Amino acid sequence: MNAQLKKAAPIILVAILAVVLFVARQCQHEPATRPQSTGTNKDTKKDQGTIDRDRGFDRRISYLEYSKHAKCRMQCRRISQAEVEEIMQDGEINYNKSDLQNARCPRYALEGITVDNQKVRIIFAQCNEKTEVVTVIDLDTEWSCDCPGDDKKFDNKN
Repeated sequence: MNAQLKKAAPIILVAILAVVLFVARQCQHEPATRPQSTGTNKDTKKDQGTIDRDRGFDRRISYLEYSKHAKCRMQCRRISQAEVEEIMQDGEINYNKSDLQNARCPRYALEGITVDNQKVRIIFAQCNEKTEVVTVIDLDTEWSCDCPGDDKKFDNKN
């Protein structure tokens, strides 16, 4: 039996090392557990403040706010907040229509298809404390909307 133990010792040692390595990797990837906050949305933002919003578009909807213009455009074009959030999370960034060098906040143009098959472009201004929906554009249909912030410079032209 002593000879069998000597033959099995390297295999047992490798198995133990494999288990230790597996456990160490699992501990490394688990996020530190935090107590659940029952506070407001602002408390949640403080907890998530470790993410660097200056490194690309932040797709978390917890920071999302809507401008008056965007709300008006959404109502006019029959686009819901759920659809805006879906485009925010899954839409493709159109860098040709984005303004990442905007002095106030980088503006990202995200495009996608809504649940009712509207092809839309949504402009998001990503600032430090929030991401604001600036406007919502239907790329296929020309809607007649009268929203705050609409450009009036062509109204008096012939």
